[in-house]
Amino acid sequence: MADPPSGPPPASASSEQSRLKGHLGHLTRQEEAAVVEFKKLSASKGFYRPETDTQRASHDDGTLIRYLRARKFVPQDAFTQFKDTEIWRKDNNLDALYEKIDIQDYQEARSVYPQWTGRRDKRGIPVYLYEVGKLDSKKMIAYSQATSKSKVKGPSPSRMLRLFALYENLTRFVMPLCSAVPNRPNPESPVDQSNNIVDISRVGLKQFWNLRSHMQDASQLATAHYPETLDRIFIIGAPAFFPTVWGWIKKWFDPITTSKIFILSQEQVKPTLSAFMDVSSIPKKYGGDLDFECGMMPSIDPEIRKCLDMKKPKLDELFLTGPTRWVDNEEGEMVALSVGSIDGKPHKEAVATMHSWAVRTATGSRTFQSQRTQPESSVSQPASLPTSVPESRPQSKGQVLPSTTMGPPLVQQPPAAAEPLPIAPNTYEQPPPQVVSTSQEMAPPNVPPPSIQPSAQVTTQPAILPPSESVLPNGSVLNSQPAFLDGQVESQNGNVEAPQKIAMPPPTQLQRTETQYMTPATEASELRSFQQ
Repeated sequence: MADPPSGPPPASASSEQSRLKGHLGHLTRQEEAAVVEFKKLSASKGFYRPETDTQRASHDDGTLIRYLRARKFVPQDAFTQFKDTEIWRKDNNLDALYEKIDIQDYQEARSVYPQWTGRRDKRGIPVYLYEVGKLDSKKMIAYSQATSKSKVKGPSPSRMLRLFALYENLTRFVMPLCSAVPNRPNPESPVDQSNNIVDISRVGLKQFWNLRSHMQDASQLATAHYPETLDRIFIIGAPAFFPTVWGWIKKWFDPITTSKIFILSQEQVKPTLSAFMDVSSIPKKYGGDLDFECGMMPSIDPEIRKCLDMKKPKLDELFLTGPTRWVDNEEGEMVALSVGSIDGKPHKEAVATMHSWAVRTATGSRTFQSQRTQPESSVSQPASLPTSVPESRPQSKGQVLPSTTMGPPLVQQPPAAAEPLPIAPNTYEQPPPQVVSTSQEMAPPNVPPPSIQPSAQVTTQPAILPPSESVLPNGSVLNSQPAFLDGQVESQNGNVEAPQKIAMPPPTQLQRTETQYMTPATEASELRSFQQ
């Protein structure tokens, strides 16, 4: 029987460069070519609509690249999974499910699955906590047998429909929010994964066995329809019998998931977690300073909180523990909509705003331009899909979009022959704060990364906010000096190698495109309709 994957990940795993292999803005020449082929194949079959002058693309590049990463950048294999997911979404009416799910159903599902702590690791990835010991048999039986109050139904069991909504929240709310926060490393790449701390202390063998179908549901759903949304899992508090039962536990998960699991001893917990996240973002019970346990409201990262304008403090709970999605308003700001149903009545209310200066900064764009859409009826689809490409897609909300159409393969600078030096886990340095004219706010950088393929539309000069755009919501004035983003990658010398089939090729040292967030395909008129 194989031993469980004990011990922390290598020190270099906590670096941003380690995570960025195969991600948007860090693709090899062969991977760029695979993206182009995948788009052409999906469009020819009617599952993808490219962007035009009058409408946005049906899916952003970050979403498409997740499918390619999951299938080793083989376009045909990625298309098969992508097609199956699109049909599955239609069959289960996922867009309507998330919009109309009963909020009590949603919060019951949240109580038995990993919960967002409200914090991010040092790379900007959201951190989730899962305390398995709190899932006693009575609670799990009640959850699995409960009848959903939501009016939206589908062919899947009720418990699975509620689980779908949690994954939708991850891709429609949490990841776009983390992507839009200024001053995070490598803003050219969207935040499209999560880190999970799984506490299995005080869990007996019988409880493990009773939870097998519950855990299998989540793993299989993520692998099939939300690929590449998991960065890694840290298992804490493994009981003495765990190595004995690992052989059958690992069969609950696919090989990709098991390769991301790291089982930590008591002595390894704080050093390992500290390599990936600040002590202020580690729960107290694991050696950090964060007052958070499962069942509590997320404790929002201060860097996120200062970019948000909360509409009504009393709505914090709906904002953080209920179904929420982002729309864009006419002022170029991301607005969080609390959706779902309360006592059988549809609920939709604006609960928070991500200010335009934050969105401009995070995207490296001087101005914020909304992507608008044509009526859905104008899009033709194959018989197996609806008459339009739905505008709501996993990981299509608030994500980074490179140049509007990915062109032919780009010429890359060859990678270095020598192996990169390992990065010590605790040597990450936050970008230096910008000078501000008052002590209330810090000026976020407002310059896009250099372009992968310079064109007439891309400026390589640092953007300076004019006086009319330099006033923060609280009245502070940003310093007008240009600020450059961290994380610039220098060119290296060596031979060009083809990507391997199993291991991801090293990140390329290409220059990067000017990027801009693709906001939800929702007209500002939707906001006006229920605010009147």
